[in-house]
Amino acid sequence: MKPQSAAGDRPAFGMACITFSVFIFAITDAVAKWLGQEGFAAPQIVFCRYLVGLGPVAFLVWRVGPAALKTRHPLLHALRAGLIFLALVTFFAGLSRLPLAEAIAVAFTAPLFVTALSGPLLGERVGARRWLAVAAGFLGALVMLRPGTEAFRPEALFILASAMAFSLAMILTRRMAATETNVALFSYTTIGAGLASLPLALYFWQVPAAEHYGGFVFLGLLGSVAAFLVILAYRFAPAAVVAPFEYTALIWGAILGWLFWREQPQASALLGAAIIVAAGLYILYRESRSRGSDKRPNSPAK
Repeated sequence: MKPQSAAGDRPAFGMACITFSVFIFAITDAVAKWLGQEGFAAPQIVFCRYLVGLGPVAFLVWRVGPAALKTRHPLLHALRAGLIFLALVTFFAGLSRLPLAEAIAVAFTAPLFVTALSGPLLGERVGARRWLAVAAGFLGALVMLRPGTEAFRPEALFILASAMAFSLAMILTRRMAATETNVALFSYTTIGAGLASLPLALYFWQVPAAEHYGGFVFLGLLGSVAAFLVILAYRFAPAAVVAPFEYTALIWGAILGWLFWREQPQASALLGAAIIVAAGLYILYRESRSRGSDKRPNSPAK
């Protein structure tokens, strides 16, 4: 398997992959929220998610062959897995205490962090228009979070920390994509993030009841499927085509939040989410114009 295929070969297939993956991710977020409210600590949820995820990894390696796991950068894989672990554990910590749609919306600040950090970390030029879009996006986050008011929820800072960690992982992915296969990125993240979560998972361990085992298995299997669908989506279609579909997660989050918890987003949350989405789409538009075909994944994939 080649490390990186040219995007754009099968855009319809890429759009189908991202649409389905976003729907699955919204469901797994709802399951993770439920498990957190059942009293399970975020590190235990992350560990079980990746423990179950070893099954899909083993199947994938069996199908494509172990040669796909060859890597020139084992330490970078370890760093990337650690960042993904940090992103997930902080996301799950905040998710159990926030409305589902609001948590997902705040997580979409990750592309803003990627743009802001791509200059100092990758040496990429970020124009004034994109900087304005980044500023507008973070303003949208402030509108949602409302710091300094009684409506402010400190738990939302966990989601911001998650977006920051995920953005660093995506920047690292951009550097590794030229030499590492999709299978290697997927497999080493699953193994490394699972190992990183193990010590804290053991410390906070709570014995699951019978009904919880199904939730952990569901989270691990579907989370792995969704994560690989994202990889396929960006492999077969340009980011300018794929990325806008990621924002449908807000719709699914609102629907699932209302169905299971009767959550109703407030006007400020809707306004802030709209600003974040608009800023993210504008940044994507500017990058696709400047690069011709931007292949960067930017979703809060787990």
